[in-house]
Amino acid sequence: MMNMQAKDEKEIIMSNHNKMQWHRRGEELLLWIDRDKKRKQAKITKLFGNIHVDLQLYPALTILKQKDIMTEFSCAGVSPLDEPEDHSLYAYLTLIASEQAARFVQLTMNRMKHRVLVSLEPERNRYDLSSFYIGHNRSFCRLLQECAERFE
Repeated sequence: MMNMQAKDEKEIIMSNHNKMQWHRRGEELLLWIDRDKKRKQAKITKLFGNIHVDLQLYPALTILKQKDIMTEFSCAGVSPLDEPEDHSLYAYLTLIASEQAARFVQLTMNRMKHRVLVSLEPERNRYDLSSFYIGHNRSFCRLLQECAERFE
């Protein structure tokens, strides 16, 4: 069952997360803000069409393209320790809304459960899928790839 909570008038949260999960997410954010951030390595990207995307998301993006699910934006940042200044705390993928995309979103929510935060922006005709917790970007990318591979 989808939890269609309006975040604001332009975005509908479709995934389900309880108060404890939202609390943990908030605590992780506070810890991230206070953490000493030393760069270990640069973000690694790969050319996808004519844009550079995070290497960790590249396999999922490629599979989704093969399955006629159009993506618009994506970012992984992979690890908060890899590139602390140029890092997406939550890996994310934006899909252009379509019947195929809606089915993929449903599969992803069923398989990833509380690990994914899904929102729908009806006015912009897109879904945003993001990792729910900080520091889970690599596993989010792998799970997203697995969902893309299983999608029919």
